[in-house]
Order: sequence, then C-alpha cells, then structure tokens
Amino acid sequence: MKIPISVLVVIYDTSGAVLLIERADRQAFWQSVTGSLDHLHEPLKTAAEREVFEETGIQVALLNPTALQDMHHQVEYEIYPQWRHRYAAGVTRNTEHWFALLVPQASKITLAPDEHIAYEWLPPELAASKCFSESNRLAIETLFKLSNCG
Repeated sequence: MKIPISVLVVIYDTSGAVLLIERADRQAFWQSVTGSLDHLHEPLKTAAEREVFEETGIQVALLNPTALQDMHHQVEYEIYPQWRHRYAAGVTRNTEHWFALLVPQASKITLAPDEHIAYEWLPPELAASKCFSESNRLAIETLFKLSNCG
C-alpha cells in the first residue's frame, strides 16, 4: 500500500525551461516528477532523489550539491478516486512536499515506460497551464514567482 505522503519535484534547466512528463495511465495528464515515500521514515529529500531517478534517469548525486532545493512548502489534497485503491482503506488525502531541481540544459531524460510516455521542456507559464494537478501548477508558479499566481 502506498503511503499518503509524497514529493513533487519541479525540474527546470539552466535556460528556465520546465520538464513535464505525461502519465502512461492517463493520456494528456502532464506533471512534474511525483511519488510517495517508500517507507514512513524515508527522508523527503531521499524520496525526491529516488523519484527523479526512477522517472527521468537523472542522478541528483551527480549534479551540483545545491541543485535539489526543498521549497519548504507542503499541500494536502484529495487523492483522485481512480488512484485510492493504491492506499489503505479509508485513505482519501495525501500530503505533498515540494522540491525544485536545477539541471543543465539538454539533460538526457530516460522515462520509466510503465509510468510515463512522453516529456517536454516548456516555458514556466506554459508548463504551469498544462499541468493537470492544481498543486503542480502552484508549485511551478511559486518557484518562478509568476504574476498570475494567487
């Protein structure tokens, strides 16, 4: 069963482009890297690094030590009904912790085909508007301090 504590990692490159990945199980559902803790005591940063590697092939440990930043923000949201079966009975809410990851331009992306089928590098405004998740949109807007947030 999944733990209802997760990380969301907004990956962006040195040109300011934001990476979005399309879910394999829901066509046109674009998002940043996300994932639940593997166990209750897994540090959030460790979960973020693991999810980035699993979903994009990017090894955070090979980047600048300050590349992964905790945005010190969390949101609680209702788990989509179609995904509740992954959690213990009665679990309907998830707490998501936001991170940002700065990568070199033209970083190689290797998707996990069982999770994602496509990726795009987009300007922040376009990336935010394309996200299916409200919290993902807000994380991008917060990171880039976009004028249309709020």
